[in-house]
Amino acid sequence: MLSSLRSRLWLSYTFLIVTALSVVTIVLFISLFRNPFLYRQTTERLNAVKAVMVERSKESEAPPITVLAERSARTFNVRVVLFAKNRQVMFDTSEESVLDFPENRRATRTLPLLRDDQGSAWLYSIEKLPDGTFLMVATPRPRASILNIFSDEFIPVIVVGGGIALLLSLVLAYLVSGWIANPLQKVVNAARGMPSAEVKPLEATGPHEVQELTRAFNSMMARVQASQRSQREFVANVSHEMKTPLTSIQGFAQALLDGTANTKESQQKAAQVIYSESERMHRMVLDLLDLAKLDAGTAEMHMLPVNVRALLNSIVERFAPQSQRAGVMIELDLPETLPPLIADGDRLAQVFTNLTDNALKFTPQGGAVTLSAFVEADKMHILVKDTGTGIPEVDIPHIFQRFYQADPARKGGETHGAGLGLAIAHEIIAAHGGRISVQSRIGAGTTMEVILPLAPPTITQSARNK
Repeated sequence: MLSSLRSRLWLSYTFLIVTALSVVTIVLFISLFRNPFLYRQTTERLNAVKAVMVERSKESEAPPITVLAERSARTFNVRVVLFAKNRQVMFDTSEESVLDFPENRRATRTLPLLRDDQGSAWLYSIEKLPDGTFLMVATPRPRASILNIFSDEFIPVIVVGGGIALLLSLVLAYLVSGWIANPLQKVVNAARGMPSAEVKPLEATGPHEVQELTRAFNSMMARVQASQRSQREFVANVSHEMKTPLTSIQGFAQALLDGTANTKESQQKAAQVIYSESERMHRMVLDLLDLAKLDAGTAEMHMLPVNVRALLNSIVERFAPQSQRAGVMIELDLPETLPPLIADGDRLAQVFTNLTDNALKFTPQGGAVTLSAFVEADKMHILVKDTGTGIPEVDIPHIFQRFYQADPARKGGETHGAGLGLAIAHEIIAAHGGRISVQSRIGAGTTMEVILPLAPPTITQSARNK
């Protein structure tokens, strides 16, 4: 029974409720013992006698106050004491003991109690008269046994009131414990079902904190399921990309082994295909290793001042022969001065080489590719703009995903090799504390924009820690 959260919560609430009721019971008993019903009844009677005397004393034909005191003492079996303005006794219907004026009555005491010169306790009621004197009506404190208090006053209150309160409290505690525990149990059950893709998001119910926990769990579950889908897609994509070069390598290697390629030219062609396809696989493996290191935060990042003008100029010079063959103009558009970037120059060269290669590859003859840069606030913006055919709007949100390639049937599209180039570029820029974005329109070309902080504060000279 105690293994469930709900039962433990309910028992905790029950313990607190019983403890609270026990404290209330003790306080109530002490209160009744100090001021039982018999005392309260006697005090009310004294107040009534005093009120009658005060009203009679105000009548026009009323006898002297001392006469009223004598009559009231005999009629109601009480003791009446008159005090002068100076608090001294001026009349007392009883001469057995002396009752002084109650000067130091404590505000916390609910029972008007006074002791005479012999130590006997008296209940009293006192009021100041219009002439400045004081009228006090008193009677000996009645004896009330603990047994009578317990049986006549305490038991009915506790049994009826306390019993009902305890029953309602236990029911409420059961409901509250369920209100808290049920959503938590659903989270536990869902967590046990992870990482199944069939686990659905949970409805956020219960207290605010439990709702926040449920929403956090739903977010975590969505990320886990997305990661699983990504892993499955990654394995499928790697298998697919490896299959084609492996098939070519296997086929031409078999041709060499069984003598099908029996001429020098055919053997040369087979060897060239094997070399090209193995080189393609080698590049893919290196790209995958780069991505894995960037993801894990273990990729070496040598952060040094980088001359952006020199970097972009070297990119333009590198692609000059390719641009001439393609009939595409490649140019720089830079301001007169650019501050240095604190970055890994080799990694940035890898990024802009990839972006420029894509731009040239998918820009038709007669088009242009422009590399530009400018500084805004504490960030540098570097753009690679082409006049190619552009990227369809449906493909833009996915171009930085691994192995994603636009429709191969379309002439154009910003893809690279196996679809890893832009993914690597995205991770490198993120490792520098920057971001990369794309703006493209069919028929109007594509602009890749890289925004980098001039001095990223979270990156060390040698590595990035996630």
